[in-house]
Amino acid sequence: MHGGPQLRRHCVIDDLVLLKLQAVAAFAPLHVPRALSIIRFAQEHFPGLTQVACFDTAFHSGMAEVARVLPISKELQSRGIQRYGFHGLSCESILHRLAHDRPQRLVIAHLGNGASITAVEAGKSIDTSMGLTPSGGVMMGTRSGDLDPGVLIYLLREMKFDGVGLEELIDHHSGLLGISGVASDMRRLHEAAPLNPDARLAIQMYCYSVRKQIAAMIAALEGIDMLVFTGGIGENDWKIRAAICTGLSWAGVCLDEDKHRQSADGTISDAASPCAVRVLVSQEEEQIARHTWALFPRERPSTVGEGR
Repeated sequence: MHGGPQLRRHCVIDDLVLLKLQAVAAFAPLHVPRALSIIRFAQEHFPGLTQVACFDTAFHSGMAEVARVLPISKELQSRGIQRYGFHGLSCESILHRLAHDRPQRLVIAHLGNGASITAVEAGKSIDTSMGLTPSGGVMMGTRSGDLDPGVLIYLLREMKFDGVGLEELIDHHSGLLGISGVASDMRRLHEAAPLNPDARLAIQMYCYSVRKQIAAMIAALEGIDMLVFTGGIGENDWKIRAAICTGLSWAGVCLDEDKHRQSADGTISDAASPCAVRVLVSQEEEQIARHTWALFPRERPSTVGEGR
């Protein structure tokens, strides 16, 4: 999930890489510690097997300073506190699938339990909704997304929260679950919504949050040629896609009344829509395999798995 400021490219795992990963575990506490435990387990049981680290942040490493730098002091910036962005492997897989159909100005909406919106110009990430950690950006299943920092100060000062309490609140008890009080699963919220106003509000807030971030990425791109929905919700929930797109007609986003109800891969925009809208299944594991293969000379494939 996160390689911090020193690991911005996919790489073979060695002792130095493990030290660097351990040092930035706090940047992604839901993901990096688990990944490290699996790496160490594999080292113990398969000591001769080469392991590779593929980073969700790598795709965003080329973002310009205007998007990457956070409005904090130089001293804090020097400690690696910046916008990293995530779901990079998903975005790369979408670009691979688009191949020669890749547009100049693309917005990718990866919507699942974790969600992010990314602006891609000529195949390169220029901005993305998540920041230093995967907790920022749009509202998610159990994560809050962006919050007024004053909320956190208030919780620390007036309600005596500590770091652990804030982390628990932001990552596990906010978002769809926090608003609805029912679940973080959009399917359960749809079931509850007819009789539960909190579930309805959670769905409305989710769509509103995503729509605003898509609009922000359109501004960053100075227009849009294609919008792609991916991730569990993006691929399978036509009601959510429709609710998001309804507020984007000003940008030329127009859905086909029949196609947009389908969950399979394909184009769901109207034939006359200035902006193409597509649903594409994210293939992150396949993208990891591509990066892993690229790290080894193809003329010496036998070196893979021999501890090199």
